[in-house]
Amino acid sequence: MNAHTAIDFEVKISGEPDYISNKDNRNVSCILSVDAILQIQMNDELYFEEELALLEFYKSLYVWKEKLKEDARLEFHYFSIEYDNYEDGAILSLIPFSNKARVKSIWAKSSVYNVFDLDYIVNAFLALEKKLKEDIESYFKIDLGKFIKHIPYSVMVDN
Repeated sequence: MNAHTAIDFEVKISGEPDYISNKDNRNVSCILSVDAILQIQMNDELYFEEELALLEFYKSLYVWKEKLKEDARLEFHYFSIEYDNYEDGAILSLIPFSNKARVKSIWAKSSVYNVFDLDYIVNAFLALEKKLKEDIESYFKIDLGKFIKHIPYSVMVDN
């Protein structure tokens, strides 16, 4: 990896640690109201900073990770059921091509160089999924395994 292709994720969970518990694992309104600010730095420059439905974003990463086992070049796209104008693309995408991948967002704060080595960026997104799981379970003292099938998430389908 060269110095021109660094990405860093920071997640700031909103709300109190007792806001959600394992007994809320089927409560969709509660699940969708757990928010966090996701900040993405590329090459030490702010690229993305938005408040997201944390469990919905986590599930998008989780589903992508599970499908990645079958297709190592699978695109990642995060859509929210809380936002419905996707004419210009997803809130956050990872789009592989050749041995590289581009990270894109319709809500980008800046236009920075966003092409990464494929292995590097896939591993960065996998590390984000793992860290999110650990942080969510630790912060709220919940077991995401009890929530995962009840967390809604959007998948864009071409018409």
